[in-house]
Amino acid sequence: MAGGIIRGVTTRARADHAPRTHPALQIVPLGGLGEFGNNCTVLRYGVDLVVIDAGLSFPEEQFLGVNFAIPDLSYITERAPEVRGILLTHGHEDHIGALPYLYDKIRVPVYGSDFTLGLAARKLREHNLPHERQLKRVKAGDEVTLGPFVIEFIQVTHSIPGSLGIAIRTPVGTVIHTGDFKMDQTPTDGRTFDFQTFSYHGDQGVLALLSDSTNAEVQGFTGSERQVGEALDHLFRRAAGRIVISTFSSNVHRVQQAVDLAVAHRRKVALVGSSMVSTAEVAGQLGYLKAPAGTLIEASEVKRLAPGRVLVIAAGSQGEPMSALSRIALDDHREVSIEAGDTVVLSARVIPGNEKSVSRVVNHIYRRGADVIVGGRPPLHVSGHASQEELKIMLTLTRPRFFLPIHGELRQICSHARLAEQVGLPRERILLGGSGDIFELTGKEARLAGKVEVGRVFVDGTLEEVDEIIVRDRRHLSEGGIVLAIVVIDQQTGRLAGEPELISRGFSGGPSRADLLREAARVVRRCVESATPEERADRGVMTSLIQRDLKRFFRKTLDRRPMIMPAIIET
Repeated sequence: MAGGIIRGVTTRARADHAPRTHPALQIVPLGGLGEFGNNCTVLRYGVDLVVIDAGLSFPEEQFLGVNFAIPDLSYITERAPEVRGILLTHGHEDHIGALPYLYDKIRVPVYGSDFTLGLAARKLREHNLPHERQLKRVKAGDEVTLGPFVIEFIQVTHSIPGSLGIAIRTPVGTVIHTGDFKMDQTPTDGRTFDFQTFSYHGDQGVLALLSDSTNAEVQGFTGSERQVGEALDHLFRRAAGRIVISTFSSNVHRVQQAVDLAVAHRRKVALVGSSMVSTAEVAGQLGYLKAPAGTLIEASEVKRLAPGRVLVIAAGSQGEPMSALSRIALDDHREVSIEAGDTVVLSARVIPGNEKSVSRVVNHIYRRGADVIVGGRPPLHVSGHASQEELKIMLTLTRPRFFLPIHGELRQICSHARLAEQVGLPRERILLGGSGDIFELTGKEARLAGKVEVGRVFVDGTLEEVDEIIVRDRRHLSEGGIVLAIVVIDQQTGRLAGEPELISRGFSGGPSRADLLREAARVVRRCVESATPEERADRGVMTSLIQRDLKRFFRKTLDRRPMIMPAIIET
């Protein structure tokens, strides 16, 4: 886009001190602009505000000990009396993962579809937060009034059931938030994208459109989920051994297609991995996942059935070291194994940053003698996000006065802005900014009215918030201590080259400390020696195994949770 980035351009500029008869509408993204994940947006009018989504993100590898990050939610929590409700577009982690941390501080109604709230309720229960009366189930077409906001929920298609767009009528105009979407015209569940309602709001006048930018750099249209079913059908027809399909547990549509194909090809289905099982339970209770009686079996039953009569649907498509697929690939799963003649399908996109982990798992699968299929044509994975032509259609349907691209890094947001120009939206009406920017809108004007403090709050394995990584480090040092486990492994033999060496800080002194570390070293030795050669050759897996065993040891012997930092050296 010529001229660079437009940050909150005012179509009719006026000074900050100019008086207003009525308050303006403020749109404040706290996350999701200039980054993937942490999606959270606030709409504020006067002393009333609503929150759209509260998601998390996964940090880079250098943030040791951090499980995930959430947006700094202090802008919301400091205005708790003004919050009228939380609106959830769908149930992906990057949209609901921070909900427990927000809900813990502001107990307000939470609105979402049945499946979204089913997943949200599970998260709130994990945090021991009472929520039954505050979860408000809605469906496409429902309207809710919260203070000056009239919210309408709109059916969209995405890679998870119960996805909704939102139209919010405010005193200064209608704001449309698409949520994550694509325009799948042949969805597997029959719930088609609601072109008519988006077009209706376009006819009535849309003040601002906030639209998903994830695939703004991808040309054409995003494929239908049914294409994956067709590709899987061809695979089922030719596969003689076990079939293992790994996908995101939230992609219930794909899981359902796999189950239907298993039934058609006379295979039993085992769901493997805690996230896969728990999500399937929620989906089954709500009618989103259906299987004839006797189709679903326990993982423990897989080995007793002939390979050609089994389908395994496993979590772990991103190569997570301790996931179900990773354990299966390493032949270290207690109940499921693969061998020559089996077929493993990775039916999910590889999230940037996970390429090495996925590659390691694929290599381990090949060592088992199984075939691995990734991608392919016809596709074994399609995106859940709109590509360029669908984004243009959304802009054409809604014809917004102002456009704010959301959900993406700067490159996707800028690409989305160029698409808006191509369909005729003037450059001065395209609002580009970052998380924390305050976009202030009246019926005819938009401007950048300041910035609120934003950032990431890190959450470690205890599910506790830590404002900065250094705070987490200091807390571990002062309360739990730190243990560095140095392990030297011979690359040729895969065996230990010498005794593990443990260095600790933050433990009390005395003669018992040396004994404690000697016993801990024996724990590390047993961990390494009990691992398979392939596990010992996989640094990520061995790191996780050593961390797991040492955490158990120190929790049992000291009732402490030190930071465990394995250092694996290959000679």
